[in-house]
Amino acid sequence: MPTRIVAFSGNTHRPSRTRTLVEAVAAEAARLRPIELKVFDLVDAGTGIAVASRSALPLPAARIVEAIEGADALIVGSPVYKGSYAGLFKHLIDFVGPETLVGKPVVLTATGGGPRHALVVEHALRPLFGFFSAQTAPTAVYAGDTEIADGRVADDVVRARVAQAAAELARLIDAAAPQEAHHEALPRAAAR
Repeated sequence: MPTRIVAFSGNTHRPSRTRTLVEAVAAEAARLRPIELKVFDLVDAGTGIAVASRSALPLPAARIVEAIEGADALIVGSPVYKGSYAGLFKHLIDFVGPETLVGKPVVLTATGGGPRHALVVEHALRPLFGFFSAQTAPTAVYAGDTEIADGRVADDVVRARVAQAAAELARLIDAAAPQEAHHEALPRAAAR
């Protein structure tokens, strides 16, 4: 069975360097194993996501949240805004049920204006997904404004990090699979 991966880019427009980066990781993951990929941008959530409860989310936003919760693994990315992830990216993630990300393999990516933004993945994204107890890949991928050009990753170092992060994602998926089978078997064993 293919692994269900959701790639979520926190951009409010298309095309975007952030989407290019999450798609690059997804393409490398697909090279390593069969996957079923869904890619969303924040713009896909539509207007009206500034609501206080999940039940008030517009249908397109609710579908993104449900896809994130139902995925076997995630590739997430955000453009850097003032030293952190995008506010609307975080707002949508706030609607994800915390229990749905426990142990879920996640690759973290970000794009920014230059090298000084590179630590956003370690100082903002990693703690966010740590709160959810997700299994983040050790290698995060950051690309500055010159490292993505013409809709592709143009920098050899960033391409190497993309490959490394995708390989780590594959290993995390493999490690999570026996745990999922064990958790699914527990209720049946307890019922005997």
